[in-house]
Amino acid sequence: MILIVSKYLIPKGYRGLTVFPFVFLKSANSKSDLVLINHEKIHLRQQLELLILPFFLWYGLEFLLRLLKYKDLQMAYRMISFEQEAYGNEKDLHYIEQRSFWDFLKYL
Repeated sequence: MILIVSKYLIPKGYRGLTVFPFVFLKSANSKSDLVLINHEKIHLRQQLELLILPFFLWYGLEFLLRLLKYKDLQMAYRMISFEQEAYGNEKDLHYIEQRSFWDFLKYL
C-alpha cells in the first residue's frame, strides 16, 4: 500500500480513494485515521481478488444498477457490495486477517 496525499484527486465529500497499489487521501491527517486506512485496505484486498481491472468494471456496473434502483447517487454508492463490506467492517482493525476470499459476495 502506497499512501499519497492529494486533495485534488479525491471527489468532494470523500476522504480516500484506492486504486491498487495506491491509496489517495484528501489530507495528511487521514494517514493516522486507522478506520479510514482499514476501509481502504479492504478495497485493496477486493481489487487484488478480482485482478484489479475487473474490480472497477464490476464496481461501475453495480453502481449503475444501484443508481437505477435507488435514483440517488449517495444511496447507490453506499449500496455497492464492495462499499457495504468496507463500511461494515472498517472499525474491525483485524478484519483483513480473518476475511475470507471474495467476502464481498455476502453483500450482494
